[in-house]
Amino acid sequence: MKFASSPLLGATTLLALQCLPTALTAPTASAQPPSHVGEPGIVLTTNAHRVRVTTIAEGLASPWSLALLPGGDMLVTERPGRLRMIRNGMLLETPLGGVPEVRFRNHGGLMDVVLHPEFETNRLVYLSYSKPGAQGATTAVLRGRLENDRLVDTHDVFVADAWDTRDVNFGSRIVFDHDGYLYISIGDRGPDHDFRAQDLDAHYGKIVRLYDDGGIPEDNPFIGISGARPEIYSYGHRNPQGLAVHPETGEVWASEHGPLGGDEVNLLRPGRNYGWPIISFGRQYSGEIISNQPWRGDMEPPQYYWVPSIGISTLLIYSGDLFGEWQGELIVAGLRMMLVQRVSLVGRRTAERESMLTELRQQVRDIREAPDGTLYLVTRSDADRTDDTGKVLRLEPVDD
Repeated sequence: MKFASSPLLGATTLLALQCLPTALTAPTASAQPPSHVGEPGIVLTTNAHRVRVTTIAEGLASPWSLALLPGGDMLVTERPGRLRMIRNGMLLETPLGGVPEVRFRNHGGLMDVVLHPEFETNRLVYLSYSKPGAQGATTAVLRGRLENDRLVDTHDVFVADAWDTRDVNFGSRIVFDHDGYLYISIGDRGPDHDFRAQDLDAHYGKIVRLYDDGGIPEDNPFIGISGARPEIYSYGHRNPQGLAVHPETGEVWASEHGPLGGDEVNLLRPGRNYGWPIISFGRQYSGEIISNQPWRGDMEPPQYYWVPSIGISTLLIYSGDLFGEWQGELIVAGLRMMLVQRVSLVGRRTAERESMLTELRQQVRDIREAPDGTLYLVTRSDADRTDDTGKVLRLEPVDD
Protein backbone atom coordinates (compact mmCIF):
# COMPACT_ATOMS: atom_id res chain seq x y z
CA MET A 1 0.00 0.00 0.00
CA LYS A 2 1.31 3.45 -0.86
CA PHE A 3 2.06 5.62 2.15
CA ALA A 4 1.84 9.01 0.43
CA SER A 5 -1.43 9.88 -1.23
CA SER A 6 -2.14 13.54 -0.54
CA PRO A 7 -2.06 16.11 -3.36
CA LEU A 8 1.06 18.11 -4.02
CA LEU A 9 1.55 20.99 -1.61
CA GLY A 10 1.08 24.48 -2.99
CA ALA A 11 3.98 26.85 -3.45
CA THR A 12 4.53 30.02 -1.50
CA THR A 13 5.87 33.34 -2.73
CA LEU A 14 9.52 33.18 -3.78
CA LEU A 15 11.80 34.83 -1.26
CA ALA A 16 14.04 37.65 -2.44
CA LEU A 17 17.44 36.57 -3.67
CA GLN A 18 20.08 37.42 -1.11
CA CYS A 19 23.83 37.52 -1.44
CA LEU A 20 26.31 37.52 1.40
CA PRO A 21 26.94 41.15 2.37
CA THR A 22 30.56 40.67 3.31
CA ALA A 23 33.22 38.25 2.22
CA LEU A 24 33.77 35.28 4.50
CA THR A 25 37.18 34.53 5.89
CA ALA A 26 38.40 31.66 8.00
CA PRO A 27 37.11 31.78 11.59
CA THR A 28 39.26 33.90 13.89
CA ALA A 29 37.73 32.99 17.27
CA SER A 30 40.02 31.28 19.75
CA ALA A 31 39.88 27.51 19.46
CA GLN A 32 37.76 25.81 22.11
CA PRO A 33 37.45 22.16 21.06
CA PRO A 34 34.54 20.06 22.27
CA SER A 35 34.79 18.23 25.56
CA HIS A 36 35.29 14.47 25.74
CA VAL A 37 32.47 12.07 26.57
CA GLY A 38 31.64 12.30 30.27
CA GLU A 39 33.14 15.76 30.73
CA PRO A 40 31.06 18.91 31.32
CA GLY A 41 30.11 20.69 28.11
CA ILE A 42 31.69 23.96 27.05
CA VAL A 43 29.63 27.16 26.79
CA LEU A 44 29.77 29.35 23.67
CA THR A 45 28.06 32.69 23.03
CA THR A 46 25.88 33.60 20.05
CA ASN A 47 23.96 36.79 19.38
CA ALA A 48 20.76 35.47 20.93
CA HIS A 49 21.70 32.49 23.11
CA ARG A 50 24.48 31.10 25.22
CA VAL A 51 24.90 27.50 24.09
CA ARG A 52 26.24 24.50 25.97
CA VAL A 53 28.03 22.01 23.69
CA THR A 54 28.32 18.50 25.11
CA THR A 55 30.01 15.52 23.48
CA ILE A 56 27.65 12.54 23.30
CA ALA A 57 29.88 10.20 21.27
CA GLU A 58 33.42 10.31 19.90
CA GLY A 59 35.89 8.14 18.04
CA LEU A 60 33.59 7.81 15.02
CA ALA A 61 35.08 7.16 11.58
CA SER A 62 33.93 9.82 9.11
CA PRO A 63 30.35 10.05 10.42
CA TRP A 64 27.83 11.46 7.96
CA SER A 65 24.33 11.46 9.48
CA LEU A 66 22.23 10.81 12.55
CA ALA A 67 18.65 9.66 13.19
CA LEU A 68 16.91 10.21 16.52
CA LEU A 69 14.94 7.17 17.66
CA PRO A 70 11.83 7.33 19.84
CA GLY A 71 12.96 7.18 23.46
CA GLY A 72 16.25 9.01 22.89
CA ASP A 73 18.57 6.44 21.26
CA MET A 74 20.34 7.37 18.00
CA LEU A 75 21.58 5.79 14.79
CA VAL A 76 24.79 7.20 13.29
CA THR A 77 26.31 6.36 9.89
CA GLU A 78 30.05 6.02 9.33
CA ARG A 79 31.14 6.35 5.71
CA PRO A 80 33.35 3.22 5.73
CA GLY A 81 30.07 1.29 5.87
CA ARG A 82 29.02 1.01 9.51
CA LEU A 83 25.74 1.90 11.20
CA ARG A 84 26.28 2.65 14.90
CA MET A 85 23.86 2.83 17.82
CA ILE A 86 24.01 5.30 20.69
CA ARG A 87 21.94 3.68 23.43
CA ASN A 88 21.24 5.26 26.82
CA GLY A 89 23.87 7.88 25.98
CA MET A 90 26.62 5.34 25.18
CA LEU A 91 28.05 4.43 21.77
CA LEU A 92 27.77 0.66 21.35
CA GLU A 93 31.00 -0.99 20.28
CA THR A 94 29.43 -3.40 17.79
CA PRO A 95 27.92 -1.91 14.60
CA LEU A 96 24.44 -2.93 13.54
CA GLY A 97 24.02 -5.70 10.99
CA GLY A 98 22.19 -5.70 7.68
CA VAL A 99 24.03 -2.71 6.17
CA PRO A 100 24.71 -2.81 2.40
CA GLU A 101 28.14 -3.07 0.83
CA VAL A 102 29.40 0.41 0.03
CA ARG A 103 32.16 1.88 -2.12
CA PHE A 104 34.14 3.92 0.41
CA ARG A 105 36.30 6.18 -1.74
CA ASN A 106 36.58 9.99 -2.00
CA HIS A 107 33.04 11.27 -1.23
CA GLY A 108 31.44 7.84 -1.22
CA GLY A 109 30.37 5.42 1.49
CA LEU A 110 27.43 5.01 3.84
CA MET A 111 25.75 8.38 4.13
CA ASP A 112 22.26 9.44 5.20
CA VAL A 113 20.01 7.64 7.68
CA VAL A 114 16.33 8.56 7.99
CA LEU A 115 13.37 6.98 9.79
CA HIS A 116 10.05 6.33 8.09
CA PRO A 117 7.39 8.81 9.31
CA GLU A 118 5.55 5.85 10.91
CA PHE A 119 8.69 4.28 12.37
CA GLU A 120 7.11 3.64 15.76
CA THR A 121 4.75 1.11 14.16
CA ASN A 122 6.70 -0.20 11.14
CA ARG A 123 10.36 0.16 12.32
CA LEU A 124 11.51 1.10 8.79
CA VAL A 125 14.91 2.78 8.30
CA TYR A 126 16.30 4.28 5.07
CA LEU A 127 20.03 4.46 4.24
CA SER A 128 21.66 6.27 1.32
CA TYR A 129 24.97 4.92 0.12
CA SER A 130 27.41 4.72 -2.77
CA LYS A 131 26.46 1.45 -4.43
CA PRO A 132 29.37 -0.36 -6.14
CA GLY A 133 29.00 -1.85 -9.60
CA ALA A 134 30.75 -2.58 -12.87
CA GLN A 135 30.53 1.12 -13.86
CA GLY A 136 31.97 2.43 -10.59
CA ALA A 137 29.40 3.61 -8.07
CA THR A 138 26.11 5.47 -7.88
CA THR A 139 23.73 6.86 -5.27
CA ALA A 140 21.28 4.32 -3.90
CA VAL A 141 18.75 4.17 -1.05
CA LEU A 142 18.10 0.99 0.90
CA ARG A 143 15.14 0.29 3.19
CA GLY A 144 15.13 -2.18 6.06
CA ARG A 145 13.31 -2.94 9.28
CA LEU A 146 15.20 -2.39 12.55
CA GLU A 147 15.00 -5.52 14.64
CA ASN A 148 17.34 -6.71 17.40
CA ASP A 149 20.13 -4.31 16.45
CA ARG A 150 20.17 -5.18 12.76
CA LEU A 151 18.31 -4.29 9.60
CA VAL A 152 16.20 -7.10 8.16
CA ASP A 153 14.07 -7.46 5.03
CA THR A 154 16.40 -5.01 3.28
CA HIS A 155 16.15 -3.98 -0.35
CA ASP A 156 16.96 -0.96 -2.51
CA VAL A 157 14.00 1.34 -3.13
CA PHE A 158 16.04 3.51 -5.50
CA VAL A 159 19.25 3.12 -7.51
CA ALA A 160 20.23 6.23 -9.46
CA ASP A 161 21.26 6.11 -13.09
CA ALA A 162 24.29 8.24 -12.22
CA TRP A 163 27.26 5.88 -12.40
CA ASP A 164 30.86 7.10 -12.38
CA THR A 165 34.30 5.90 -11.28
CA ARG A 166 35.55 9.15 -9.69
CA ASP A 167 33.43 8.73 -6.53
CA VAL A 168 32.51 12.39 -6.04
CA ASN A 169 29.32 14.45 -5.74
CA PHE A 170 26.87 11.76 -4.67
CA GLY A 171 24.36 14.15 -3.07
CA SER A 172 22.67 11.42 -0.99
CA ARG A 173 20.37 13.34 1.35
CA ILE A 174 16.92 11.87 2.12
CA VAL A 175 13.80 13.54 3.52
CA PHE A 176 10.08 12.78 3.85
CA ASP A 177 7.68 15.69 3.33
CA HIS A 178 4.49 16.24 5.33
CA ASP A 179 2.49 14.05 2.94
CA GLY A 180 4.92 11.15 3.23
CA TYR A 181 6.63 11.53 -0.14
CA LEU A 182 10.29 10.51 -0.21
CA TYR A 183 12.83 12.96 -1.70
CA ILE A 184 16.39 11.91 -2.58
CA SER A 185 19.21 14.16 -3.81
CA ILE A 186 21.72 13.01 -6.42
CA GLY A 187 24.82 15.03 -7.31
CA ASP A 188 26.19 15.63 -10.80
CA ARG A 189 29.00 13.09 -10.11
CA GLY A 190 31.74 15.53 -11.08
CA PRO A 191 33.04 17.45 -14.10
CA ASP A 192 32.88 14.49 -16.49
CA HIS A 193 29.10 14.47 -16.15
CA ASP A 194 28.11 17.96 -14.97
CA PHE A 195 26.18 18.82 -18.15
CA ARG A 196 24.04 15.74 -17.62
CA ALA A 197 22.40 17.69 -14.77
CA GLN A 198 20.44 19.30 -17.62
CA ASP A 199 19.42 15.97 -19.19
CA LEU A 200 16.13 14.42 -18.10
CA ASP A 201 17.05 10.91 -19.28
CA ALA A 202 19.32 10.19 -16.28
CA HIS A 203 19.63 11.09 -12.59
CA TYR A 204 22.85 13.15 -12.58
CA GLY A 205 22.22 16.42 -10.68
CA LYS A 206 18.59 15.71 -9.78
CA ILE A 207 16.13 15.58 -6.91
CA VAL A 208 13.75 12.63 -7.20
CA ARG A 209 10.36 12.21 -5.52
CA LEU A 210 8.97 8.76 -4.71
CA TYR A 211 6.49 6.88 -2.61
CA ASP A 212 7.95 5.34 0.52
CA ASP A 213 8.36 1.97 -1.26
CA GLY A 214 10.13 3.46 -4.28
CA GLY A 215 7.03 3.76 -6.45
CA ILE A 216 6.53 6.83 -8.63
CA PRO A 217 3.78 9.35 -7.75
CA GLU A 218 1.33 9.97 -10.57
CA ASP A 219 1.63 13.75 -10.22
CA ASN A 220 5.41 13.96 -10.60
CA PRO A 221 6.21 16.76 -13.07
CA PHE A 222 7.77 14.65 -15.85
CA ILE A 223 5.24 11.84 -15.95
CA GLY A 224 4.37 11.05 -19.57
CA ILE A 225 7.15 13.16 -21.10
CA SER A 226 9.10 11.21 -23.71
CA GLY A 227 12.71 10.56 -22.72
CA ALA A 228 12.33 11.92 -19.19
CA ARG A 229 12.77 9.84 -16.04
CA PRO A 230 9.43 9.95 -14.17
CA GLU A 231 11.13 9.97 -10.76
CA ILE A 232 12.66 13.41 -11.36
CA TYR A 233 11.19 16.29 -9.35
CA SER A 234 13.76 19.01 -10.16
CA TYR A 235 17.01 19.21 -12.11
CA GLY A 236 20.10 21.33 -12.80
CA HIS A 237 21.67 20.67 -9.39
CA ARG A 238 25.40 20.32 -8.65
CA ASN A 239 25.79 18.49 -5.32
CA PRO A 240 22.75 18.91 -3.07
CA GLN A 241 23.91 17.62 0.32
CA GLY A 242 21.01 18.86 2.43
CA LEU A 243 17.21 18.52 2.29
CA ALA A 244 14.78 19.97 4.83
CA VAL A 245 11.02 20.43 5.06
CA HIS A 246 9.69 23.75 6.32
CA PRO A 247 7.75 22.94 9.51
CA GLU A 248 4.90 25.33 8.68
CA THR A 249 4.60 25.50 4.88
CA GLY A 250 5.69 21.93 4.13
CA GLU A 251 7.95 23.16 1.32
CA VAL A 252 11.15 21.24 0.63
CA TRP A 253 14.42 23.18 0.74
CA ALA A 254 17.83 22.01 -0.50
CA SER A 255 21.40 23.09 0.24
CA GLU A 256 23.78 22.75 -2.67
CA HIS A 257 27.55 22.48 -2.34
CA GLY A 258 28.91 24.82 -5.00
CA PRO A 259 32.17 24.90 -6.93
CA LEU A 260 34.71 27.64 -6.10
CA GLY A 261 32.11 29.98 -4.65
CA GLY A 262 28.42 29.68 -5.32
CA ASP A 263 27.06 27.56 -2.47
CA GLU A 264 23.26 27.75 -2.61
CA VAL A 265 20.06 27.18 -0.69
CA ASN A 266 17.13 26.49 -3.01
CA LEU A 267 13.38 26.20 -2.56
CA LEU A 268 12.36 23.17 -4.61
CA ARG A 269 9.57 23.55 -7.17
CA PRO A 270 8.26 20.68 -9.29
CA GLY A 271 9.77 20.50 -12.75
CA ARG A 272 12.06 23.50 -12.30
CA ASN A 273 15.59 23.83 -13.65
CA TYR A 274 18.12 25.15 -11.09
CA GLY A 275 20.70 26.01 -13.71
CA TRP A 276 23.82 23.94 -13.08
CA PRO A 277 26.21 24.01 -14.88
CA ILE A 278 24.88 26.76 -17.19
CA ILE A 279 24.53 29.43 -14.50
CA SER A 280 26.28 29.76 -11.15
CA PHE A 281 27.61 32.44 -8.82
CA GLY A 282 30.80 30.39 -8.48
CA ARG A 283 33.81 29.53 -10.62
CA GLN A 284 35.37 26.25 -11.63
CA TYR A 285 38.22 25.07 -9.40
CA SER A 286 40.58 26.21 -12.17
CA GLY A 287 39.30 29.76 -11.65
CA GLU A 288 37.39 29.79 -14.92
CA ILE A 289 34.12 31.77 -14.82
CA ILE A 290 31.12 29.49 -15.24
CA SER A 291 28.70 32.15 -16.44
CA ASN A 292 29.14 35.88 -16.98
CA GLN A 293 25.51 36.37 -15.99
CA PRO A 294 24.60 34.04 -13.12
CA TRP A 295 20.86 34.04 -13.80
CA ARG A 296 18.43 33.29 -16.60
CA GLY A 297 14.72 33.86 -16.84
CA ASP A 298 13.96 30.21 -17.53
CA MET A 299 16.00 28.93 -14.57
CA GLU A 300 15.38 29.13 -10.82
CA PRO A 301 17.63 31.48 -8.85
CA PRO A 302 18.82 30.40 -5.40
CA GLN A 303 17.05 31.78 -2.36
CA TYR A 304 20.48 32.38 -0.78
CA TYR A 305 24.02 32.00 -2.03
CA TRP A 306 27.51 32.30 -0.59
CA VAL A 307 30.51 33.88 -2.31
CA PRO A 308 33.09 32.81 -1.30
CA SER A 309 31.85 29.34 -0.36
CA ILE A 310 31.42 28.12 3.18
CA GLY A 311 31.43 24.56 1.82
CA ILE A 312 27.76 24.11 2.66
CA SER A 313 26.68 20.64 3.73
CA THR A 314 23.32 20.25 5.43
CA LEU A 315 20.48 22.51 6.57
CA LEU A 316 17.40 22.58 8.75
CA ILE A 317 14.64 25.06 9.60
CA TYR A 318 14.43 25.26 13.36
CA SER A 319 10.95 24.75 14.81
CA GLY A 320 11.51 24.30 18.54
CA ASP A 321 10.92 26.52 21.54
CA LEU A 322 14.19 25.75 23.32
CA PHE A 323 16.20 28.23 21.22
CA GLY A 324 13.33 30.71 21.02
CA GLU A 325 15.18 33.39 19.01
CA TRP A 326 16.04 30.84 16.31
CA GLN A 327 12.51 29.61 15.73
CA GLY A 328 11.60 29.60 12.04
CA GLU A 329 15.16 30.38 10.98
CA LEU A 330 17.44 28.51 8.62
CA ILE A 331 20.44 26.73 10.15
CA VAL A 332 23.16 25.66 7.69
CA ALA A 333 26.56 24.03 8.15
CA GLY A 334 29.77 25.01 6.37
CA LEU A 335 32.44 22.33 6.03
CA ARG A 336 35.20 24.53 4.66
CA MET A 337 34.69 27.35 7.13
CA MET A 338 34.05 24.99 10.08
CA LEU A 339 30.94 26.83 11.20
CA VAL A 340 27.20 26.74 11.67
CA GLN A 341 25.33 29.72 10.27
CA ARG A 342 21.92 31.08 11.21
CA VAL A 343 19.96 32.77 8.41
CA SER A 344 16.75 34.71 9.08
CA LEU A 345 13.98 33.80 6.65
CA VAL A 346 11.20 36.24 7.52
CA GLY A 347 10.49 39.64 9.03
CA ARG A 348 12.65 42.72 9.19
CA ARG A 349 15.79 40.66 9.72
CA THR A 350 15.34 38.62 6.53
CA ALA A 351 18.75 37.45 5.21
CA GLU A 352 20.55 38.41 8.43
CA ARG A 353 23.32 35.89 8.93
CA GLU A 354 25.27 34.89 12.00
CA SER A 355 28.23 32.52 11.94
CA MET A 356 28.35 30.42 15.10
CA LEU A 357 30.38 27.70 16.83
CA THR A 358 33.59 28.56 14.98
CA GLU A 359 35.52 28.00 18.21
CA LEU A 360 34.87 24.26 17.95
CA ARG A 361 37.06 23.88 14.84
CA GLN A 362 34.75 21.10 13.67
CA GLN A 363 33.38 20.32 10.23
CA VAL A 364 29.64 19.81 10.66
CA ARG A 365 28.19 17.15 8.38
CA ASP A 366 24.66 16.88 9.82
CA ILE A 367 22.29 18.82 12.11
CA ARG A 368 19.20 17.26 13.66
CA GLU A 369 16.49 18.71 15.89
CA ALA A 370 15.11 16.57 18.72
CA PRO A 371 11.43 16.74 19.72
CA ASP A 372 12.33 18.91 22.73
CA GLY A 373 14.19 21.43 20.54
CA THR A 374 17.69 20.26 21.41
CA LEU A 375 20.08 20.25 18.44
CA TYR A 376 22.53 17.47 17.61
CA LEU A 377 25.55 17.87 15.33
CA VAL A 378 27.53 15.18 13.52
CA THR A 379 31.10 16.47 13.14
CA ARG A 380 34.62 15.59 12.13
CA SER A 381 37.79 17.50 12.90
CA ASP A 382 39.95 17.47 9.79
CA ALA A 383 38.25 16.32 6.59
CA ASP A 384 38.99 12.63 7.24
CA ARG A 385 42.75 12.98 7.27
CA THR A 386 42.81 11.39 10.72
CA ASP A 387 40.91 8.24 11.58
CA ASP A 388 38.17 8.18 14.19
CA THR A 389 37.93 11.93 14.86
CA GLY A 390 34.15 12.07 14.43
CA LYS A 391 31.80 13.20 17.18
CA VAL A 392 28.12 13.63 18.00
CA LEU A 393 27.55 16.91 19.88
CA ARG A 394 24.45 18.14 21.73
CA LEU A 395 23.52 21.86 21.78
CA GLU A 396 21.22 23.27 24.47
CA PRO A 397 20.72 26.81 25.78
CA VAL A 398 22.25 27.90 29.05
CA ASP A 399 19.96 29.68 31.49
CA ASP A 400 21.49 32.89 32.79
